[in-house]
Amino acid sequence: MRKPRDYDAKLKALEDKARELKTRKVQQLGELVIATGADALTADELAGALVVLAETTDAGKKEAWAKRGAAFFQGRSRRTASALDRDNGGAQTQPGGTQPASGTTGAA
Repeated sequence: MRKPRDYDAKLKALEDKARELKTRKVQQLGELVIATGADALTADELAGALVVLAETTDAGKKEAWAKRGAAFFQGRSRRTASALDRDNGGAQTQPGGTQPASGTTGAA
């Protein structure tokens, strides 16, 4: 005879996992807001900008934003490794010929 499954325990475990994932997502979004400097905006300004971004259907704009975001994250990893580059005397190159994040300054 098969052992009966404890569906309540499995359901609780799934709910706990979902809660943990949601908490992690919220924390990471907050860290992203801080890392980009968007925490200097008011909540209304940030919400308004995000609404405009979410409503945008122009694929060209979305692609440009994605490239800029990728450059931002690549720039962050380069900044942490910049001391190593100076010690080695070498300059770090950009894969795929993208510009560094410092070259993408300006208004969005």
